[in-house]
Amino acid sequence: MTSTHSSNSSRPACRPANPCFSSGPCAKRPGWTVAALSNALTGRSHRSAEGRARLAEVIDRSAAMLGVPEGWRVGIVPASDTGAVEMALWSLLGERPVDVLAFESFSSLWAQDIVSQLRLEKARVLKAEYGQLPDLTQVDWTHDVVLAWNGTTSGVRLPSAEAIPAQHDGLVICDATSAAFAMDLPWDRLDVVTWSWQKALGGEAAHGMLALSPRAVARLESFEAPRPLPKIFRLTGKGKLIEGIFRGDTINTPSMLCVEDALDSLKWAESVGGLSGLKARSQANLAEVTVWEARTDWVEFLARNDAERSSTAICLRIVAPWFLALERPEQMKAVKQMVALLDKEGVAFDIASYRDAPPGLRIWGGATVEASDVRALLPWLDWAFAQITPVTCPA
Repeated sequence: MTSTHSSNSSRPACRPANPCFSSGPCAKRPGWTVAALSNALTGRSHRSAEGRARLAEVIDRSAAMLGVPEGWRVGIVPASDTGAVEMALWSLLGERPVDVLAFESFSSLWAQDIVSQLRLEKARVLKAEYGQLPDLTQVDWTHDVVLAWNGTTSGVRLPSAEAIPAQHDGLVICDATSAAFAMDLPWDRLDVVTWSWQKALGGEAAHGMLALSPRAVARLESFEAPRPLPKIFRLTGKGKLIEGIFRGDTINTPSMLCVEDALDSLKWAESVGGLSGLKARSQANLAEVTVWEARTDWVEFLARNDAERSSTAICLRIVAPWFLALERPEQMKAVKQMVALLDKEGVAFDIASYRDAPPGLRIWGGATVEASDVRALLPWLDWAFAQITPVTCPA
């Protein structure tokens, strides 16, 4: 009996020191222990002077590290990145037509909400299959434009700042949750940017971040959304921006444990060189996978164009002939078996592709992941795939 592929089926000797490769919540920063939360302001009001100060510190450190321009407002909002995106969509859209780039699960969700929930008549959805970007030449930049800078479930990212014209009449609303703290964002070409603590910072969930340009603030103060807004979505009062949101007066009660954890992550990020250090660490993780993918016959990047390939959400599709011959439910079953083996061995947790994506693997490569752990993981992927690969009997 001979195996149908050439992967190494021997059990690797080296294991990742940290097997957490989930794409959200993501791995904690190296060396993290619960002791990092020992000074959390538990049992105290977030509205106290010290509570406000810590929330403002998260805002200030985040803005400084990301290079948010002077004049922008940055605030902490409810419900993680999803809450931040929805707050922007419901509060800002409707004044002019809108183009939405939909090329993976979350960008497709924003498109669905704009069309089906906001019911904007002048909404245009520009679609692409997983692994590709929509044709950016078709975007009308006189419209408002909604996009994800990095496709968390497809591993595809916008290639450069030049993808967006420097001068555009509409607002550009950018979901950057799996790009912030790992990639350069062209702040001069964006108007609304959202992210969460649980991605590249490895923070805890439930809190989102919302950054607004002066143009976005002007829209909020001059345009009344033609729809009722629940309290947690309201950014203005009596036609003016609620400035307190952007100084640490959150709309709902934040977890001060999560706030302390975010501060710990930001201080660690500063210690490794700030944004440039974080980017380098993420690129090193992608480099490890790139070398392995080039010599591996059963897998390939979902993103074919390397200029559009994510260094954080590293998505892989299985291309072995026997696997491609299966129907999707059987493919998903095979992937489930593979990731269960890795989980049982304690070498990789939560690396199956997103449920809507082509069946395969997704490895988080953000800066809180060590390149040495990625390097140790890759032989285990070969091993696990060999365990689920059927054998063929000679005729």
